[in-house]
Amino acid sequence: MINRITSNFGWHSTAAEVAVGHDLTGKRAIVTGANSGLGVETARVLAAAGAEVVLAVRSPASAEPLAETIIKAGGKARIGQLNLSDLRSVEAFAAAEVGQPLHLLINNAGIMACPLEHTAQGFEAQIGINHLGHFHLATLLAPALVAAHGARVVSVASSGHHWGNIDLDDPNFIRGDYDPIISYGRAKTANILFAVEFDRRFRDQQVRAFALMPGGIQTALGRYMSEDVRKRLGTDEENAKNIKWKSVEQGSATTVWAALAPELEGHGGLYLEDCNQAVAWEPGRRNGVKDYALDPEAAQRLWTWSEAAIETTRSAL
Repeated sequence: MINRITSNFGWHSTAAEVAVGHDLTGKRAIVTGANSGLGVETARVLAAAGAEVVLAVRSPASAEPLAETIIKAGGKARIGQLNLSDLRSVEAFAAAEVGQPLHLLINNAGIMACPLEHTAQGFEAQIGINHLGHFHLATLLAPALVAAHGARVVSVASSGHHWGNIDLDDPNFIRGDYDPIISYGRAKTANILFAVEFDRRFRDQQVRAFALMPGGIQTALGRYMSEDVRKRLGTDEENAKNIKWKSVEQGSATTVWAALAPELEGHGGLYLEDCNQAVAWEPGRRNGVKDYALDPEAAQRLWTWSEAAIETTRSAL
């Protein structure tokens, strides 16, 4: 990989360490899923650096402890109700936030390898929540991002993109058998392709987009996984003890680096790992980015499909 972007941070770095020296006073950030795991730490660190942080969560009550903690520490935080599994909820949230400049949009929320479920508009849940919900949110908030005159959109993807490329012919598993792991892989690939195309469309307006792998962290993300799925992934109780897990503080580091790193100025549409631009995937690697996840033509096709899919739900109302 030519001119790969690197930093002095790495696998062991924490979000707080990455944020040292950054002053976000006067800047506004939205963090989805800021009620547990990585979302809590990401929001806390951004607020500690001076940002006004909007905690975008499905259940407002679940984010109250974090909001209180931030405010008691002298920071700025407020809670916004956002249900990514319902595009109408996304629209209501965005309508309330689009009127003022937005400097950081952190697409952190997600679900992983769950049984077959569907969103309010009938999309398979993993592509619907992980991709379409965030896609709709980011495009609706684009005017606020542009108004910041220098903004970043950061999507938490995963090395799970290795498990599946997007399938726009059968995105909801109507014809093919549903596999929760493949579905997750497709959704995480979609997160990366979204960053590629969003960046292409908005970089001339000073909005850059990134996707990232946070690392292996034991959070509530996998709460919907069956024991069979855990065994297939090697994360069941017997095998999990052999995995080198990151802490939540370490797992949030690449998100914060994507949001703040000066090394990333003038760049975008990248996939990041361990506070560096990811290497290209090679057979036998557990890390790195697969070529199909950075394919600009695939990114444009996904964007077109996403717009059409959302518009279809509107005409069905």
